[in-house]
Amino acid sequence: MRHRLIVPGAMVAASLLLAVPASAAEPSPGAPGVGDPYYPDYGNGGYDVSHYDLRLTYQPKTDELNGTATLLATAEQDLSRFNLDFALDVSEVRVDGKKARFATSGAHELRITPAEPLAKGEKATVVVRYSGTPSKVEVNGFTSWLRTEDGGVAANEPEAAWWWFPSNDHPSDKASYDVSVAVPDGTQALSNGTLQSKRSEAGWTRWNWRSRAPQATYLATLAIGRFDITTSKTDSGLPVINAYSKDLGEHAGAARASVERTAEITEWLQGYFGAYPFDAMGGYVPNTDTTYALETQTRPFYSPDDFADGSNTSVVVHEMAHQWYGDSVSLKGWKDIWINEGFAAYAQWLWSEDQGEGTARELADYAYASRPADDDFWKVKPGDPGPDNQFHSAVYDRGAMALQALREKIGDKDFFALLKGWPRQHEGGNADVGDFVAYAEKVSGEPLAELFDTWLFQPSKPPASAAGLKAKAAPEQPESWKKIHTADHPHH
Repeated sequence: MRHRLIVPGAMVAASLLLAVPASAAEPSPGAPGVGDPYYPDYGNGGYDVSHYDLRLTYQPKTDELNGTATLLATAEQDLSRFNLDFALDVSEVRVDGKKARFATSGAHELRITPAEPLAKGEKATVVVRYSGTPSKVEVNGFTSWLRTEDGGVAANEPEAAWWWFPSNDHPSDKASYDVSVAVPDGTQALSNGTLQSKRSEAGWTRWNWRSRAPQATYLATLAIGRFDITTSKTDSGLPVINAYSKDLGEHAGAARASVERTAEITEWLQGYFGAYPFDAMGGYVPNTDTTYALETQTRPFYSPDDFADGSNTSVVVHEMAHQWYGDSVSLKGWKDIWINEGFAAYAQWLWSEDQGEGTARELADYAYASRPADDDFWKVKPGDPGPDNQFHSAVYDRGAMALQALREKIGDKDFFALLKGWPRQHEGGNADVGDFVAYAEKVSGEPLAELFDTWLFQPSKPPASAAGLKAKAAPEQPESWKKIHTADHPHH
């Protein structure tokens, strides 16, 4: 995937913001990052957010966003000061009703000093009033706000929140959300979860969305523009809301023919991954000039490009598989991206098999045989690919091969029990690659460290005999390959 990533070396050193407490008994500043080695200044230390309440007003003609964000947080240490990740202009900050001092620091740090320090375990209400033109705000040379002819979209990975709400921007701090957006009549505002209400007054319509389940900041989405919206319910009664830009042109038919099958595909995925973990589902296709899809929680974002060659249910399978692998169970750190992408890619392999377009085994054999041992593809380690290679095709394709190798090793009974058990074991939480390896060994009763090391951590092509892969010298390309292969159709 041609995805812009921030190189950690280009970031402002976290040490510039750290302070050494005078004594253990005195409150100290929260760290300006959570310590993720891929992105040292993403997220913040010293507190945990349980809920975001975002009340916004947006003018599509000018791309002007005004907002008030209310964060419910708990101090995890005695705090004299703490940071939020944010890039728009802030006019006022209050902590527990009292005005707080604030300043900006680094590329996207809002540094807040409350009138009174927070004690460890204390619950705090943080209110931030802000405004700005998101498309004109660049952080380290880029913007994650996708400006469209009729509005704007927030959908990107590993960061998107900075351009529309202040947050603790790391997947390790998940929260529930209320997102309320006022837009001019005739314009629609989409977000995650369920639509609680919609009210019009004086030429403006306010859309109120709620996400009850824990949600990572990068999975929160906002899409404003002119959409055709379809609504229905699943057989179990869950609301399904899909939306399509009125300006999709020739892509409109293929987009609808794909995304309208979301409920059906989700029902099929439940057979492999267990009960769907959220209270709503759907998808949306704005008219963006992008080449990726993203698993924004309950309502994935799709690019028109995903449907350039016709209907594409495979990409819907990928993003909906993420609702279990990536959204409900989120990574602990960005190096654990394989737990998201390897499994979503493997879900596409299972769908291919179901549709008679190539079995998972045939796809694994083709993926293995089509790249010679000296291909740079094999130098990328899916279990720790590095920040520049998070969305490399090896994380997806070699990551899915690793799962096929695991399936060959432990057999279908344990493998499919593992696929269902993992999301149930960690529902609503976070996990890393080591956690998955340990769980796989527990379920199968077999030592698997060597297998995972071979497929996920060695910068070389595994031997053909590894875990029973039976690759031919030149196997026939499965029919589904071109829609699945990330180099041709990138997606998260």
